[in-house]
Amino acid sequence: MSAQQIYLDHAATTPLLPQARDAWLEGAALWANPSSPHRQGRAARAALEDARVRIKGLLGWQGELIFTSGASEALAIAIRGSKRVLSAVSPIEHEAVLRHGAAAARLAVDSSGRVDPAGAALEGLVAVQQVNSETGVIQPLAEVAEAVKAAGGVLLADCAQGAGKLSLPPADLIALAAHKFGGPIGTGALLVRDWALLEPSGGQERGYRAGTENLPGALAMVAALEAGSEWMAEARRLRAVLEKEILAAGGEVVGGEAERSPTIGGYRMPGLSSAAQLIRFDAMGIAVSAGSACSSGSLRTSHVLEAMNYPHPTEVIRVSIGRETCEADIARFLDAWRAIAGSRRAA
Repeated sequence: MSAQQIYLDHAATTPLLPQARDAWLEGAALWANPSSPHRQGRAARAALEDARVRIKGLLGWQGELIFTSGASEALAIAIRGSKRVLSAVSPIEHEAVLRHGAAAARLAVDSSGRVDPAGAALEGLVAVQQVNSETGVIQPLAEVAEAVKAAGGVLLADCAQGAGKLSLPPADLIALAAHKFGGPIGTGALLVRDWALLEPSGGQERGYRAGTENLPGALAMVAALEAGSEWMAEARRLRAVLEKEILAAGGEVVGGEAERSPTIGGYRMPGLSSAAQLIRFDAMGIAVSAGSACSSGSLRTSHVLEAMNYPHPTEVIRVSIGRETCEADIARFLDAWRAIAGSRRAA
């Protein structure tokens, strides 16, 4: 970012890491189709399989891995290819899940944004995210996984906001996107505990996905994961500073009583709409959002805040911290927050 611009929308996408860009270029030099039988194709296939092994190792995953174009496609493959009908979803899931789950039961969500699996239909495919993209609330997936297993069900976890930053949850199917942790847009994966959970549906990726594999993207994903997550400790410190000052200035922290990812926070500025806040922050050179990038351009009230029964859903913005975020960025954001809040009170 330039000295004039502050980027605090890392939950939407993160800047491509230099090492991931270098790895992408290396992959682009292996231009052959990994499914081709000739020498060039075999070289591309060897690099792709090496990337698959390395990604699983970096994530600590013992099962299988399907390369996809991102988390949305991974979720679609998991839901459409599952041998179990989607029986229950949390109402705060990403639209990529909810569009498939119109007939599925909705799990309960408390006022802090935590999902409660009690009393739900858990014998089929159950979809619960790891980290909410609007509030940062970390779901109790160990508890959910235990309940789903006891009911004989299968757990699908959307880990787009957690993979590469937090440990993976004990789920059967896991979706992730490389661009959320410094990798390239258009690259992701579906982690599969056992092939027996899915029906094959394509010509590539062991028959579970159609389309030529994105080798440059796979190599760039490896490099992004290898960059590590040590920076999360600093993110936690910066967000603590941010929230202390927002509260002191009369703001509110959404879901502040729950365990949350250090990188995401939802904040209410009383008396000013989210849209008005975004315009003013943008005019001051600060990029934030009003929720998920896939829905924030609409005029709909956040389905996440509605599910939480949050009383002021139209006054909340999302601030999300990244690897490059520094104390000066937070200080400048807080100066802008105070100025905007002050002008609103003076009006």
